[in-house]
Amino acid sequence: MKKFISCEDAPDFQLLIAKALEYKSNPFKDVTLGKGKRMGLLFLNPSMRTRLSTEIAAKNLGMDVIVFNVGQDGWALEFEDEAIMSGTTVEHVKDAAPILGKYFDVLGIRTFPSLKNKEDDYSELYINQFVKYSGVPVVSLESATLHPLQSLTDLITIQEMFKEKRKPKIVLTWAPHVKALPQCVANSFSQWVSAWGGAEFVITHPEDYELDTKFTKGATITHNQDDALKNADFVYVKNWSTFADYGKIYCNDPEWMLTHEKLASTNNAKIMHCLPVRRNVELSDEVLDSTSSLVTQQASNRVWAAQAVLAEILNRFKLPVTGNGNPETGKL
Repeated sequence: MKKFISCEDAPDFQLLIAKALEYKSNPFKDVTLGKGKRMGLLFLNPSMRTRLSTEIAAKNLGMDVIVFNVGQDGWALEFEDEAIMSGTTVEHVKDAAPILGKYFDVLGIRTFPSLKNKEDDYSELYINQFVKYSGVPVVSLESATLHPLQSLTDLITIQEMFKEKRKPKIVLTWAPHVKALPQCVANSFSQWVSAWGGAEFVITHPEDYELDTKFTKGATITHNQDDALKNADFVYVKNWSTFADYGKIYCNDPEWMLTHEKLASTNNAKIMHCLPVRRNVELSDEVLDSTSSLVTQQASNRVWAAQAVLAEILNRFKLPVTGNGNPETGKL
């Protein structure tokens, strides 16, 4: 695993899930694995669970961690190759990323879409430029179109909870929201569940909220939420803005909010959400505060997903020695 920016970088889902659950039962079993290694967490937009869980995971493996908020603590970065930098950007990623590769053995990068230009966002320019120029493994802490650590966490949680000898029915349902949100979590969850192949997978949303079909291959897609929820074992609730007419809100129908009444037709479904959640907009209090809700367990599993990914990076690839300083780490 030279990088982790989508499910395509995880050749063995079951290995990662099993490793994550091992770490959950014994967090410090590989506490020396990352000794002498340093991870940089770079945030181009805010984070709480992703930042804290990844930092804990790295430290559980013995790594040193430094967090850097790019927008607040550093120069405005330029990402376009051959850009004429006569505007507000001060430093090109082509100059910054190789230096970060000298400082760190692994980089975690969190970016965010503009929701203005679909082509730019779906090119994944920001995170791909770090992959291209840093020279070290890059872990996505969420990008313009995907959130792989969240999706791995989701599969871990589903496998942890579902013990029957059949495929679970998993439903991803759109939910109302007060503002336009990216498709990252919905894209990523769809990509991972479809590639996993261990479930009956249904996506339900209002008309005009179709996701990019490259992420939803293999899923059943319906605009009828009630039909989708029938016999569901897990219901993943998430808002996203429009894809075709990019970044818009066409529908904010409160009837799409999940309630106990809607869940009556499910197979006592467990409810999932990546958080943060707008209570009584996306999900009702009665559902969030019920025993059906997995949101706290799901969020806590973020540590073990990140730890499994970092362990694979540390175990399987000889990280480049960089700099001419510390003989153990090779750092400046």
